[in-house]
Amino acid sequence: MTFEMVITLAILGVAILLFVTEWLRVDVVALMVVVALMLFEILTPAQALAGFSSTLVITIAALFIVGGGVLQTGLAAAIGQSILKVAGESETRLLVVIMLAVALLSGFMSDTGTVAVLLPAIVALAASAKISPSKLLIPLSYGSLLGGAATLIGTPPNIYVSTLLEEEGMQPFGFFTYTPMGIIMLLVGIVFIVAAGRYLLPDYKSEDDTPETETPEELVELYKLPDNLYRLRVRDRSSIRMQSLAEAKLPERFGLIVLEIFRSRSSRTLLNLGGQKLALEPSGMQSVFARGDTVLEHNDVLLVRGEEDDIQQAVDELTLSMQPVTEEDYQALVDQQGGVAEVLILPRSGLVGRRLANARFGRTYNLTVLTIRRAESQEIIKNDVRQTPIQAGDTLLVQGAWDDIALLKRHPRDFVVFGNPEKMKGAPNREKMWLAGLILGVMLVLLIADVVAIATASLAAALLMVLSGCLTMDEAYQSIDWKSIVLIAGMLPMSTALQSVGLVEDAANAFSNSLGDSGPLVVMAGLFVFTSVFTQVLSNTATAVLVAPIGLAVAQELDVNPQAFLMAVAIAASMAFASPVASPVNTLVMGAGRYKFVDYMKIGIPMAILMLIVCVIFLPIFFPF
Repeated sequence: MTFEMVITLAILGVAILLFVTEWLRVDVVALMVVVALMLFEILTPAQALAGFSSTLVITIAALFIVGGGVLQTGLAAAIGQSILKVAGESETRLLVVIMLAVALLSGFMSDTGTVAVLLPAIVALAASAKISPSKLLIPLSYGSLLGGAATLIGTPPNIYVSTLLEEEGMQPFGFFTYTPMGIIMLLVGIVFIVAAGRYLLPDYKSEDDTPETETPEELVELYKLPDNLYRLRVRDRSSIRMQSLAEAKLPERFGLIVLEIFRSRSSRTLLNLGGQKLALEPSGMQSVFARGDTVLEHNDVLLVRGEEDDIQQAVDELTLSMQPVTEEDYQALVDQQGGVAEVLILPRSGLVGRRLANARFGRTYNLTVLTIRRAESQEIIKNDVRQTPIQAGDTLLVQGAWDDIALLKRHPRDFVVFGNPEKMKGAPNREKMWLAGLILGVMLVLLIADVVAIATASLAAALLMVLSGCLTMDEAYQSIDWKSIVLIAGMLPMSTALQSVGLVEDAANAFSNSLGDSGPLVVMAGLFVFTSVFTQVLSNTATAVLVAPIGLAVAQELDVNPQAFLMAVAIAASMAFASPVASPVNTLVMGAGRYKFVDYMKIGIPMAILMLIVCVIFLPIFFPF
């Protein structure tokens, strides 16, 4: 063994140790691999940094953006909810429908995003069916892994092995090349989970310590918020035009509480050539939260709550016009952007003994206090809320953006926020749902028909998601899992290093010499076992990047068709069933299901063995040696 081989293996060993122990973040470890390969001159800087310009990396980043558009518009949630409506309350039926639903979505978008979208719905279904979430959430995770293995874009290892074939001048895998194996594995997996799940899946009772509270809609009715609502339009001659809400002092002067502001949608410049602008004039009104620094503009419509005499006084003095209240105004009190919540004042709170006006509560927290409920008398104070001294145990009914309400939880010394405002916020671009579906559909058609390369189709779709407004460029950057991108880009050079120093060839020879006499079927099974063991401690992509070149070399050594070997590696890399850290989806469901490490092993190891048997039986049929 040469010095370069020893150094390369040492770098790989340290990287695996750090991956397993999680002493450092996986993306930091990947960057350390790149730097080490350059420092020890195993690779040139150009070779070591080539992963960051790889077509694979760009493609995966673009697919993250496409998935982000699908999530931001609510399309994924709508699809998931529609599918889950047929589940009913039978545990067997729930398991079948959940695994089918998550597998279907994971075949076309990120499995992590799919599980994140469906997780709250599954927990709610478990509660309504009186089934422990621990009986459903591991099947949700496993279903996403099986679904991701069923299409070309379902998971990065599938894309990688297809790219590897293309780089070697061979026919790459098509969009649905994985699908026959994926369907068989999914069906076998569902049968196994339904049959063995009742014995192997734990039955942990839910211990949700969150106090049961009214829904925001119930709070609106409880506090009779629909009463005394009025619409006031800011006229051109109004004295509060171009003033901020804080400067207008509507609560102090007239006792009015501004709940919402409706504003005409601004035009959007599409093209600017030589000073000539092509603009799009959207119709309708947009909702603006009533914060202290919100500047009032001409034709703004204020949704306010107050007494009729006070409303009339404000109209006369401020030159406002009154409009009839609509059904949409009542609905605007609670929607996916904002609503109402109860907030308990703790004895140590800095608000105790102070008036809200003096404490500048609204300006500090961007929230409006609608009522105060006394702890002892249960009296509900609606008038002069800002001038009422706060007492320990008071419950404030606050209104504003869900994000702002959720921020109150960062002040545990002062407040207890009832409910889950952070979970109330819906998709911000729901009106673009049809457009996101169209873009996704066109991308899939292009890939299925093999009209353009996967990198071209995914990058074009990602760009269209941004240009069409399905998500902003900042949201596009946020939708990319940069940790995964850096991990992939950093581990690709390790694959190059293993090949350049001769370790891939040696590993291939070792496989051939030890298992070659037993036939290619045994070699393929050995590759599957080797890959599936590594994928429990490494990411599926890093595992595929390291093992796929060995599989290709072994196939060439045995002079057999490499497609079966490489598909076995790709499939095995996605069979991350036996560990909660083997895949992000396993980690996602761990807390909600209250799982222990051993729970994944008890059902994950038999599941992986079952998938090995399926591959050994069916892969040679689809891809003869």
